[in-house]
Amino acid sequence: MLETERLLLRKFTLDDAEEYFQLNANADVVRYTGQAPFTSVDEAVAVLKSAPLRDYQIHGFGRLACINKRSGRLIGFCGLKYLAELDEIDIGYRFLPEFWGRGLATESSLPVMEYGRNVLGLKRIIGLVEPDNIGSVNVLKKLGLAFERKVSLDPAETEMDLYA
Repeated sequence: MLETERLLLRKFTLDDAEEYFQLNANADVVRYTGQAPFTSVDEAVAVLKSAPLRDYQIHGFGRLACINKRSGRLIGFCGLKYLAELDEIDIGYRFLPEFWGRGLATESSLPVMEYGRNVLGLKRIIGLVEPDNIGSVNVLKKLGLAFERKVSLDPAETEMDLYA
């Protein structure tokens, strides 16, 4: 578990499925992710099992639930993810819209980056972003990442900017 001034970052559990669904069912939240909004809690359960929970088992790390200390509510996620398509470790974050513009993506990402470097011994962490997602671009820059190149994880998808 990691902690910031306003957040607790912990591993996801299946008990988070309802709140994970609410986060990922929001079209504004997933707008720049290339993913469609979730349509059911069952879909949230399936993604939790196939992504963060699987990543914890295989890689020892993954996206973490961001819990608002004041309310105890899951309001987003932040964490590292191994991207097999690029053979890279990606920093990613996602928050409910009512928490945008408050610095939470940066606040949660800083200890995640530190954990990646100091505990996991990672020499390189990337961030993928659609160029139009200015808020996310600004977060990556605050984390000390710089634009490196354009990439596509899927030939059918639009290119993203890779920061490292």
